[in-house]
Amino acid sequence: MSVFTGLVQDIGSVAAIESTAGGARLRVHTVLHGEIADGDSVAVNGVCLTATAVEDGGFSADAMRETLRRSSLGTLEPGGAVNLELALRADQRLGGHVVQGHVDGIGRVAAIREDGFARALTVEPEDPALLRYVAEKGSIAIDGVSLTVARVDDRGLDVALIPETLERTTLGAASVGAPVNLEVDILAKYVERLTRTTR
Repeated sequence: MSVFTGLVQDIGSVAAIESTAGGARLRVHTVLHGEIADGDSVAVNGVCLTATAVEDGGFSADAMRETLRRSSLGTLEPGGAVNLELALRADQRLGGHVVQGHVDGIGRVAAIREDGFARALTVEPEDPALLRYVAEKGSIAIDGVSLTVARVDDRGLDVALIPETLERTTLGAASVGAPVNLEVDILAKYVERLTRTTR
């Protein structure tokens, strides 16, 4: 199992996305290509994909139909920007939170407002049931970015983006209505599972 931290290492560029019999094949340009080998896991906008070919300047990866249904990867277009993170090595610091690259659903940016030097985003999931796993001051990954939840209600959640996040991730260019991938904290899902099976 690959593990990520939600700390984006590069904003890559989609070179091509091609439909295949079983899903889609992405080709992504990135400065990280020299650190990627065939078979390595790479989080692309928070989705864990396996590099199938590494070429000068980038890599290719396949996304199966389930991945396209559960994430926003199917809406990518050539030239689009994507957040990239390589899988965590055992000797590295866990700077964000434990992220698996298993997207739970798609959300939409419902509102954006400036808040001092930060920018606040309101995100509403397409499936509001996901919000039961979200807690104020808890963690969530949005397009692969580890963020702290500032507010949550039965419709959506707020996160605050500091200047570093605005500059180093695609969330700095997010607009109202944009789709984003959501991965809730894995601990919340395990707690629900354990409490349900022990009753």
